[in-house]
Amino acid sequence: MRRLINFLILAFLKLVALLFFRFDVAWVGDPPVDRWGPYRVLAILNHTSLFEWLYIGLVPMRFIWRIAGHGLVPTADVTLQRPFVGTFFKLLAPHVVPITRQSDSTWEAVIDRANEDVLVIILPEGRMKRADGLDKKGNPMTVRGGISDILRAIPDGHMLVAYSGGLHHVQVPGQKLPKLFKTLTMRLEEIDISVYKESMGAEEDPAEYKHRVQADLEQRRDTYCST
Repeated sequence: MRRLINFLILAFLKLVALLFFRFDVAWVGDPPVDRWGPYRVLAILNHTSLFEWLYIGLVPMRFIWRIAGHGLVPTADVTLQRPFVGTFFKLLAPHVVPITRQSDSTWEAVIDRANEDVLVIILPEGRMKRADGLDKKGNPMTVRGGISDILRAIPDGHMLVAYSGGLHHVQVPGQKLPKLFKTLTMRLEEIDISVYKESMGAEEDPAEYKHRVQADLEQRRDTYCST
């Protein structure tokens, strides 16, 4: 029953997104044979707005069904504590897990579950880009190391990297209402997790492996995100 409720909510949000926005979507390189297959990780880069759920408009129904049944979404505890926003995000997936953004027990709980039959949905930068291109503390938007921990915990399968074109033209952090009838841009890339981890040296020095993953995803973001 919980899966059906999640699915109906996501399907409704897809309808809303399709009614009020247009989508420009393409794959990096040749698209995979099984587009929107049984991915283990969905990583969304270039986090610019709490309205990124609008990208559900470009997702096919079979993938929405997978999110509804297997989605594991690490979310900042301060976000989930917000009265309306927190409730809204808790309804989008069956496993919305509060984290403190520190390497503590909340993050360990996410890592422990990453190897289960779940789809980990994560925004690797861990915070939103403001209108000046920096985070709210005035720092550059770097990729944090948590995604390397998640990939290390998953032995095989594929990761879908979604390169957002940015949503500041729809809603800048702090604005309450989005602007309608805009075009939302997304570039997609499928990555084999085991091959990727080997190329990043996952079995070598842990600190160097984490640094390589962060640097690589930042380079990919800067290459494939239009803003």
